[in-house]
Amino acid sequence: MHAAAATFLIGTARLHAREVAAAAADPSVLVVLSEQALEVLGRSREVVQRAIESGHKVYGLNTLLGSGRDTAVAEESILAYQVQVVRYHDSGVGGMLDAAEARATVLARLIGFSRGGSGVRPETARFYARLLNRGVLPAIPRDGSVGSSDLTQLAAVAAVAIGEGRVLSPDGPPVPGGQALAAAGLEPLTLAPGEALALVSANSYSIGVGALLLGRLLGLADLADTALALSLEATARYDGGGNLSPFSAAVQAAKAVDGQAVSAGNVRRLVRGGWLEQDGRDVSVQDALSFRAAPQTHGAYRWQLSALEEALEVELNGQGDNPLTDLASGRMVSGGNFQPMQLALAFEALRVGLAHLGISSERRIAKLYPPQRRIRQQHLAAARDGTALEREQLPGLLWYSAAGLLAELKTLAAPATLGAPTLSADVEDHSTLAPLALQQLERSAEAAEKLFTIEALTAAYLLSRAGAGGGGAAGDGAVEPATRPLGAGTGAVQARLARVLAHGADSGLPASELLDAARGALRSALAEPAAGEERRHDGEAHGSGTAAQ
Repeated sequence: MHAAAATFLIGTARLHAREVAAAAADPSVLVVLSEQALEVLGRSREVVQRAIESGHKVYGLNTLLGSGRDTAVAEESILAYQVQVVRYHDSGVGGMLDAAEARATVLARLIGFSRGGSGVRPETARFYARLLNRGVLPAIPRDGSVGSSDLTQLAAVAAVAIGEGRVLSPDGPPVPGGQALAAAGLEPLTLAPGEALALVSANSYSIGVGALLLGRLLGLADLADTALALSLEATARYDGGGNLSPFSAAVQAAKAVDGQAVSAGNVRRLVRGGWLEQDGRDVSVQDALSFRAAPQTHGAYRWQLSALEEALEVELNGQGDNPLTDLASGRMVSGGNFQPMQLALAFEALRVGLAHLGISSERRIAKLYPPQRRIRQQHLAAARDGTALEREQLPGLLWYSAAGLLAELKTLAAPATLGAPTLSADVEDHSTLAPLALQQLERSAEAAEKLFTIEALTAAYLLSRAGAGGGGAAGDGAVEPATRPLGAGTGAVQARLARVLAHGADSGLPASELLDAARGALRSALAEPAAGEERRHDGEAHGSGTAAQ
């Protein structure tokens, strides 16, 4: 007997970005429109129908678009005009979104329909739900939007809806949209007046893929805390550092920065029960700022994540359509809600935040380099005495790779949203470039994950050597693990990374493959917090609302 499929209900209640991301990432989740949402869609379409009957000019309903906004479309051409709008805007270039990203884009647009501002028919919204539920995922080019609606990405979706365009195939290149619809038992849509613009005029790529990225960015906050905790353990054993005072509850309570106490608390949890907590330990009065002010740096990044989550949820639960179908007045109103400026700026800010995390991480790696050099010298001395040179578990120039990744993070932190040119005969004279800001943030997340992994791997290597003649605090020789144990959390993570290092040395893995294996080990470790030690995120407690059940 098969378990019932999980459902994601789109109603009139508030939706949360994490719920949307989870539904988009899982193709087995069925998307369902509630009766209340369908009622809103019906009322919204009635407003559009009254506007058609009035004969008044309404942007995109019976006029051209952009610089042709005041040019009327003949009544007998309006249905053909819908097809022309879709074809005209289906102009994206570059690589295709992957399946999860395509699903997130379609889901975000369907949620937008349900808010009542688009004026599409209920059957059009149902069709988008069927695309998701039957696995018909449009092949959506990544590039083409300047962030004043993700026109080209959404036109690629609309093209499939009318039986054109292309659809992703799990077994090969994309297939024609009409062929994919037929295989799924779907008839192409015939768009009603005004629906073509409603289908393409939204920021669903930036919203949907941004929601997917949010989860990864939250994971980076935990990874940065974990790498920091391992480095604290390592510097305590080799250089007499590892002062936990900056992570104390008293220091965190003295300054109410959202996220700062969370980061400090994560570090204290990871080192709990270990040598760093022991009274009377000989420790430096103050560590370098890359250690000492890490809660402030990591906490500011968590604060930025809260801002991104809020911006995503404003978009998910708002009406970004132009013209806006206003149920309260019964009118279609021109506006600029398709301009997601706060979302674009959230993408911008997080790249700067990640660069600052990267600066601190790279500086901590640098401080862990001298002990590595001493270990290499020991190996070389042993080889001079006739012993075969021991293969290093940690590639010697990972620090240099970290420096290169940091340079990339700094470059990516430059503003992306200020570069939009003037378009459409100077009518579209400002754009957000939210998609570019999002794509740059995706690149930043990739570089940051590699950098934090290098830090964690470096610290884990030194900790594995500390009990094997690798040198200890103030050069006092081998550190006895029984008297200087790791914290419960850092110990568990270090053990995973030690296995990766040992396997890499035994197998002769190149540095890139070693790093990928370490990334996988860290993701697994962070996904499995110790019982009763749940990791904390800012703003993690949400009501279920209309979440997947």
